[in-house]
Amino acid sequence: AGTERARASAQTSLHVPYGDGEREQLDIYFPTDPSETFPALVYVHGGYWQCLSKDDSGFAAPPLVSRGVAVVAVGYDIAPKGHMDTMVLQVRRSLVFLVERYPRIRGIYLCGHSAGAHLAAMVLSTDWTEFQVVPDIKGAVLVSGLYDLEPILHTYVNDALSMSREVAQRNSPMRRVPPAAPAACEVLVAVAQHDSPEFRRQSQEYSQALRAAGWSVSLLDLAGVDHFDIIERLSEDSYLLTQV
Repeated sequence: AGTERARASAQTSLHVPYGDGEREQLDIYFPTDPSETFPALVYVHGGYWQCLSKDDSGFAAPPLVSRGVAVVAVGYDIAPKGHMDTMVLQVRRSLVFLVERYPRIRGIYLCGHSAGAHLAAMVLSTDWTEFQVVPDIKGAVLVSGLYDLEPILHTYVNDALSMSREVAQRNSPMRRVPPAAPAACEVLVAVAQHDSPEFRRQSQEYSQALRAAGWSVSLLDLAGVDHFDIIERLSEDSYLLTQV
């Protein structure tokens, strides 16, 4: 419902293809009063890598487009069609496409929730030399994410993903924290008071790993919210995370 409201009220470009895959599309919500250049919040949805889509992901747009920020919802191939390596590559390629296609975007802020926070965190470990483009990522907001995939290998979540231990390790941000470059973005790791102990543990340990590698990182423990409304409330102007 929040996404429908956003689509009705904002200037949009929907279903913009950034590749040939069925779900390789972006929904772009443009600022109400765009200046010559404007920042963009790039949102990567969650759903345990196997449900939801960009079509559920525009709810955060209204408070941001009214402040001059574009919001971009990223589509990617969810499991079982999508392999974990593929999803990570798709999100990286979506940023390359944005930079090349929309030169008026100045400064990208990544935001991901749950599985989307995992994919956004994997973007931070990207070697951009293989893409010939370096997106200007100013910040990353990682909300209730998973940063070590090994614990889910023997759970029902892996039934659709079919990850081997090697795939899980290769795609675990905890294991791929690069030393912070001089221009490394700021990272905000947010976790809900009522998230499960595993989400809370991983958020704490990943933020510590980033800090140890020299990144500028803050851990925000949000009171009174759970795994779902921590992100859904981004539709509210007054919500702490929207303000941040």
